[in-house]
Amino acid sequence: MDTLKRNDFLEYRFLSGLEPSPSLRHAVFTVSQADYEENGYRHNLWLYDAQTKQIRQLTAMDKENNAFWLDDSTLVFPSMRDKKCKERVEKGEAWTIFYAIDIHGGEAKEYMRLPLTVTKAFPAGENKFVFVVNYDNAGIDLHQYQGLEKQTKETEIKQNKDYEILDEIPYWSNGHGFTNKKRSRLYLYEKEENRLTPITEPLENAHCFCVEQGKALFSASLFQDKAGQTDGLYSFDVNTKERATLLEDNTWELGFAGFIGGRVFCTATDMLHYGINENKKFYFVENGALTLWADYDRSFGSGVGSDCRLGGSPYYRVIGEKLYFLTLDGFYSYVRTLDLKGNFETLTAPKGSVDGFAVNGDAILFIGMRGLRLQELYLMEQPKGAEEQITQFNEDIFQNKTLAQPEYLAFENDGVSLDGWVLKPIGFDPARKYPAILDIHGGPKSAFGDVFFHEMQIWANDGYFVFFCNPRGGDGKGNAFADIRGKYGTIDYDDLMKFTDLVLEKYPQIDNQRMGVTGGSYGGFMTNWIIGHTDRFCCAASQRSIANWISMSCTTDIGYYFSADQNNCDTWSDQEKLWWHSPLRYANQVKTPTLFIHSEEDYRCWLTEGLQMFNALKFHGVPSRLCMFRGENHELSRSGKPRHREKRLVEITAWFDQYLKK
Repeated sequence: MDTLKRNDFLEYRFLSGLEPSPSLRHAVFTVSQADYEENGYRHNLWLYDAQTKQIRQLTAMDKENNAFWLDDSTLVFPSMRDKKCKERVEKGEAWTIFYAIDIHGGEAKEYMRLPLTVTKAFPAGENKFVFVVNYDNAGIDLHQYQGLEKQTKETEIKQNKDYEILDEIPYWSNGHGFTNKKRSRLYLYEKEENRLTPITEPLENAHCFCVEQGKALFSASLFQDKAGQTDGLYSFDVNTKERATLLEDNTWELGFAGFIGGRVFCTATDMLHYGINENKKFYFVENGALTLWADYDRSFGSGVGSDCRLGGSPYYRVIGEKLYFLTLDGFYSYVRTLDLKGNFETLTAPKGSVDGFAVNGDAILFIGMRGLRLQELYLMEQPKGAEEQITQFNEDIFQNKTLAQPEYLAFENDGVSLDGWVLKPIGFDPARKYPAILDIHGGPKSAFGDVFFHEMQIWANDGYFVFFCNPRGGDGKGNAFADIRGKYGTIDYDDLMKFTDLVLEKYPQIDNQRMGVTGGSYGGFMTNWIIGHTDRFCCAASQRSIANWISMSCTTDIGYYFSADQNNCDTWSDQEKLWWHSPLRYANQVKTPTLFIHSEEDYRCWLTEGLQMFNALKFHGVPSRLCMFRGENHELSRSGKPRHREKRLVEITAWFDQYLKK
C-alpha cells in the first residue's frame, strides 16, 4: 500500500451532471480531473448504457460539461472551441457556442451560437430553448436584435475597467465577482427564426426549474437597491409567449418547483420560525397561494461534507406521479420519494452520500460516495436492493492507498444526541503518543459524515489523530437542532469541547499537549472563537473565517441579512450583542499560534475578517501568519486552482508540524 499524499487529489476523478436520455436507455455524466500544468480542471462527457451497463467516453477535448439531451441520440453541450470567438470572450464580449454530438458516432458539430453568457439551457419544443443568462444591465439589451450574429460594438467591454459603480446590495457575489446591476435572466430562443424573446425583466433575478408541455416554470425576484430573500413563482408559455403569476413575490423563499399530476408544486418556507436556515416544506401552488402537500424537517441535496466533489447534479426529479429527491438525514444522504397522498419512502441505503441520480422504472442510477471510496457510478435495480458499482474511476485510490477508517463516536450534551468520528493515524501503535487535530465543518448548517475527506486522510497519513463532529447548528437533524440564532459561540462551543474531552478519554494515545484545531467558514469562525476562550490547543489554522459580525454584516455578499438573522439583531439594534459574539473581541486573550488562510476574492467571508484577527494577534504578540490566495474565493479547498489547493495543504500541515511535532 502506498501512503496517500497531498497531491494525490490530482488523480481523483469527480463525477457530476448525471442526466438520463428521454427513453432512459442512456445517461450522460461529466468526469472532471485536476490539470496541474494548466492550473485548472479537465471536463469530458461519458455515456452509460442501461442495457449493457457499460460506460464509454464521448468527448476528449477536456472542455465539455453541462450537457442536455436534444433527443434520444443527440447531446448538446456548450464549449469554446472557436479560437476567434474565444479571443472575443477573453476581451469581455459575451458568447456561448453549443455543439451537438450523436452518441452512436461522429464528431461534435457546432449547433448554435449566441451573443450571451448562457449558464443553463432547457429544450422547450422543436428548435426552441429556454436559456438562463448572465445579464448585465450596464450593457446593451441584446434581445432587441433579431440577428444574433450581430454582436453590437456599443456593448461596454468591462474587462480591464479601472472603476466600479455600486448602487445596490449585494454588489458582489462569491465566485462571481462584482455583480452590481447584473442579473440571472431568462430568454426564449427560437432557433429557426434566430430570435430571442426575454421572459424576465432586466432587473429580475430568475431561476428556471423545468420546461414541460410548452411551459417554463421559474422563480424570480425583482429588486433595486437591496435584494431580498423571497421569490415569486411564474410560468411562461413558449408558444403564446404569455407569462403568468402563480405566486406573488412577498412571502416565501422557494427551493425547487415542478409539475406533478397536473398540478404545480414547490418547496418553500416563510422563514418565520427558524429564520433563513429554516427547512422547506412541500406545497401545492393553487389560486395564488400555497397548500401544504407534506410537512418536512430535513434539507434537500446531498449535504454530506467532503472536499472531493466538483460540480453538481439535479437533486429532484418527477417520475409519473412521484417526486424523487435527495435529502440529508442525520449524516447520510438518500434518495426519497413523495407521492400525491403525502407518503414518503426511502429508496437508497443509509450510508455515505448520494450526489446525483436518475430513475428508470425500479432502477436508480446514482453518483455516490460509499465507505472510503471516492465518487463512482452505482446502480440499484430494485427498491432498497443491492447496489452495483458500475465505474472504477477512483478504485486505485481505494485499493492501493493507505486510508484511515472513521470510527463513530456518539455522545450527548445537554440531553442532545450528537455524532462524531475519529481517524487514527496510519500505522497506529497503541503504545505510542500522537498529536491530534480537531477539524470543524462550515455552514454552520452542514454536516460531516464518514465519507472520504482528503485533508483529513492526509493528516492521518502524516501521523495525526483527526477528530470531527456535528455540533448544534449543523444539518441533518431538523430545524430545532440547526437553530443557533443568537447563540454562536455558546452551545456549539460547548458541544465541541465536550466532544474533545470524550475523544481524549476514549483515545489515551492522544497527547493532550499536542492538539491543533482548524476549520473553514463557520469552522473558521469557531476556530477564532476557540483560541479566544481556551488555551488547550497548541496551534490553530483559521480558514475563510468570520472575526467581527459588525464588519461582516456591512461588507460580505450575504452579510446584510445573514448577520442579523443569525444573531437576532443588527448593528443598530444591539451592537453590543454582535460584538459579544465576535471572536475579535477576545483577541487580547489569545495565546495560541495561529495560521490564517484566506482568499482575496472571498466575498462570503471577506479578506478583512482574516486580516482583523491576524492584525490583532500580531499586535498582542501572538505568533501568527496569513497566507492569502489571489484569484481564489470561498471555495478554495473544494474547487480552487490545483496548485493553490496543494499550497493550502502545505501551509496548514507545515504549521501543525511546527507546533505539534516538536
